[in-house]
Amino acid sequence: MSTVANSKLETVTQDEDLDKYLCFLLNDKSYAINISCIKEIMEHTEITPIPMMPEFFRGAINLRGSVVPVIDISNRLGLGVSQISKRSCIVIVEVETDDEHLDVGVMVDAVSEVADIPSENIEKTPSFGGRLHTEFMHGMGKLDQRFVILLNVNRILSMTDIEILKDISDMPLEPVGQDSD
Repeated sequence: MSTVANSKLETVTQDEDLDKYLCFLLNDKSYAINISCIKEIMEHTEITPIPMMPEFFRGAINLRGSVVPVIDISNRLGLGVSQISKRSCIVIVEVETDDEHLDVGVMVDAVSEVADIPSENIEKTPSFGGRLHTEFMHGMGKLDQRFVILLNVNRILSMTDIEILKDISDMPLEPVGQDSD
């Protein structure tokens, strides 16, 4: 396929995905992320902890030879530390930073559905007063008779957090227990 054909295909795919959201649970509450930034959904796997990191950085996983940092989104949003269960998943999202893209694993309690939420069913982020942070929200989606908090993955992490994640992603994968002589 030529580059032009690939660009057209990506544009069509992105346009079709604008109203699609991956819905998931955190502490029994519904949240969603636009499907256009989701690369993969995987069962929860062992996460290698990295010392001296903020509490919401759970560590890193090896995803097909790449180091992918994993965050506990529940903890990051102030909802408490995620408890791992049979339904826990890691959602691999692509975070945009300046001119770069960074894959980040996001721990969720359970994935519930992929839902169509057209723009007319999205309310802008409500103002809760000056002391509450809502910049991580894209809005409130109306889904059936309930609201789903739509998250903006590019705003959940601060620039400092993203720099730390980039450093983790750049770590080499070395087999454990082998000496480098």
